[in-house]
Amino acid sequence: MSLGEQIQADANSAAKARDKQRLSALRMLLDALSKEAKQQRAELDEQGEIAVLNRERKRRVEAAEAFRKGGREDAAEAEQAEAAVIDAYLPEQLSDSDLRAIVEGAVGESGASSMQDMGKVMSAAMPKVAGRADGKRVNELVRELLG
Repeated sequence: MSLGEQIQADANSAAKARDKQRLSALRMLLDALSKEAKQQRAELDEQGEIAVLNRERKRRVEAAEAFRKGGREDAAEAEQAEAAVIDAYLPEQLSDSDLRAIVEGAVGESGASSMQDMGKVMSAAMPKVAGRADGKRVNELVRELLG
C-alpha cells in the first residue's frame, strides 16, 4: 500500500470516527500529494510522496513558530498537531550519530577539505539521508566538519 493510499484509508477512518482535526490534516496531505502528482504529470513514487510530506511538515512547524511569536498559542498548537499527524507517515529520523557517520562518509567519498567543497559533500550526502533527515541538519553538520 502506497503512502497516499494509507493516508486515504486513515482519512476514511477519521471521518467515521468524526475526528475533525485529524481528518482536516489528512485531507490537506491528500490535496498536497494530488497537486504534486498533477504538477509532475505522473504518479508519485515513495520518495516523491515523502518529499511532499516533509515539505508540508516544515510549513506547519514554521507556521507554529510564527504564531507563537505573534502570541497566538491556540493557532500554534493547531499547526503543531498537524505536524504530528504528518510525522506518523514519515520515516524515522536519523539519530545525530547515524547522520554524522553518513556525512563523514560523504566527506571522505568526495575528498572534500574546505568549505568550497560543501556542494560536493551535500550532493553526496542528501540521497543517502533522503526523507530521514532535514537538509538543514545535514548542512549544519557539513559546515561543522569542513569549517
